[in-house]
Amino acid sequence: MTAPATTRRGLAILAIGMREQRGLFSIAVLGSLVYGGLTVADAWVLGWATDNVITPSFADGELAVGLALSVTALFLGVAVLRALGVIGRRLIGGTVYFRLLADYRRRVTRRYLALPLQWHQQHPTGQLLSNANADVEAVWGAMMPLPMAIGVVAMLAVGVVAMLTADVVLTVVGLIVFPLLFAINVVYQRFLSPRISRAQALRAEVSAVAHESFDGAVVIKTLGRETEETARFARVSAELRDANVAAGRVRSVFDPVLESLPSVGVLLVVVLGIERVLSGAADPGDVVQVAYLFTVIAFPVRAFGWVLGELPRSVVGWQRVRAVLDATGSMEYGVGNVPGRLPVHLEVRNLRFGHDPATRVLDDVSFDVEPGRTVAVVGLTGSGKSTLASLLIRLMDADIGAVLLNGRDVRELSHEALAASVALVPQQTFIFDDTVRGNVTLGEDVSDYAVLEALRVAQADRFVAALPDGLDAQLGERGTTLSGGQRQRLALARALVRRPRLLVLDDATSAVDAEVEGRILEGLRQRTSGEGGATVLVVAYRKATIALADDVLFLADGRIADRGHHAELLGRSAPYRDIVDAYDQAREQAAEQVTR
Repeated sequence: MTAPATTRRGLAILAIGMREQRGLFSIAVLGSLVYGGLTVADAWVLGWATDNVITPSFADGELAVGLALSVTALFLGVAVLRALGVIGRRLIGGTVYFRLLADYRRRVTRRYLALPLQWHQQHPTGQLLSNANADVEAVWGAMMPLPMAIGVVAMLAVGVVAMLTADVVLTVVGLIVFPLLFAINVVYQRFLSPRISRAQALRAEVSAVAHESFDGAVVIKTLGRETEETARFARVSAELRDANVAAGRVRSVFDPVLESLPSVGVLLVVVLGIERVLSGAADPGDVVQVAYLFTVIAFPVRAFGWVLGELPRSVVGWQRVRAVLDATGSMEYGVGNVPGRLPVHLEVRNLRFGHDPATRVLDDVSFDVEPGRTVAVVGLTGSGKSTLASLLIRLMDADIGAVLLNGRDVRELSHEALAASVALVPQQTFIFDDTVRGNVTLGEDVSDYAVLEALRVAQADRFVAALPDGLDAQLGERGTTLSGGQRQRLALARALVRRPRLLVLDDATSAVDAEVEGRILEGLRQRTSGEGGATVLVVAYRKATIALADDVLFLADGRIADRGHHAELLGRSAPYRDIVDAYDQAREQAAEQVTR
């Protein structure tokens, strides 16, 4: 994108911000206009005082006290009003900026929540963090100096009129530098824009690499890849450094020129003004007024440079933020509720799904689960078990087919109704840097009795009671103080405390031993049976776990290859028997190696 195109695009983005915060932005601009107008008034007061107080006092040898007090009062009045204009411009302008940041961060994060799981799987977490933070800041960075820049326009207009009234020749001479100032600004942006754009893009890349390094710390340390990972991060950091240095070099060349040009204009006015005063063509007050106006206007004019300097970052940030806000594939929710009472009747009708159009993970899967029943799903890795679990709780939508709860398609349910009716406990659990209570309740108003009951069913009550502060024990980031099995049991309690009508366990007890898993499933059976219970679907491998289920679905190549009780499938399906036997044999061999 060329520099003029970047400027036009950047100004269009700022126009969006001005419309969205039109009330406060108007107040900020008004404050800037007050400041600009009174700056010109200050110059007029100074010129008038020179001609009517200072010069006569030197000529007469005595000070006119009354006029001096009047001038002092004028200066103080103008100074106070200017200060109010500065406060309005900066305070309200800052409020506009921070309101836009907060609003667009909320928009981005709300969009993250609305987008389907597939979209998140295609975008690194570090990039998403950058979109919601650095990119949003880049978009609206130019809003801070913008009210001042708009006020400068009015200041220039009024100031030029005031200078022309004082002395036309001095004004024309002084104004020579301003076209040159704007021309240099255009060239400045032409050089700066691509460098700023590259630096903004690299900020997101650094964030992505850093987050990936933090997330994979265990892998990096256990495989001895610290040096290589450090080198990878150093490489992208060096690229960002070089991009920022390149932008700094451009600023180092142009900034001194832009700063010195207004001073050159003031110098021309003073030199020529002396000649005009000596020749009688101008009064000293006129020269002072024009020179002072050029002095005070020169600095605010730089606000144009600040705005233009931020526009390339605004454009790049906007493109990255809009990529999130305009992303397609969001799952629209209905307004319905799950009919009937606990537990639900689960129906799966002709489900077909594929992450890639060329391959299907699930192909024409259909089954029913009666209310309160427990069904185990068994299959080889890659057979579609976890995908099926995600579809049942609507983390994703099927390409074809439907999931029904008591006869109601899950796509017709409101988000609140779905969240209140179904729960998934995945194999890979997430523990927040919070207390045990906070991790189970997630901020909801749940009694300690209900929390302790959920922990009991999940076989987590004993180890929680042994923690120094019990329910108030802090678990650290990602639950680093807990074992894998303890984290899984807390995640199960988190689901149970909400009393879901459909509970989906995706290998959710893989990190606990068989005895504890058996107690968990037995507790679930006791809790979920009857009127107030839940329908349970569990992705399982162990024979003991599968045997506790009322029914077993054998999934192979994305299809239901067989269905029945565990004992029935063992007798009639060799592939099924091979899978469950192989898993138990592998566990036995691992246990033998540990005991040797």
